[in-house]
Amino acid sequence: MENLGKILLTLGGVLVLAGLVIWGLGKAGFKGLPGDISYKSENFQFHFPIITCIVLSILASAVMWIWKWFSK
Repeated sequence: MENLGKILLTLGGVLVLAGLVIWGLGKAGFKGLPGDISYKSENFQFHFPIITCIVLSILASAVMWIWKWFSK
């Protein structure tokens, strides 16, 4: 049970940090990366952050690869 508590606390801390970063980027005026698809009309708005998703995927893969490399 202690391990589960530690994992939940760690995940909570990571979520808080991620929320603060996203909130701060929004306050700084970050609207997305160039290449993100955005469409606006009078009564419809669509936003698909394809480039942002690709960059986040590459970063997540790099972090997992480094984690695996250090755990050997």
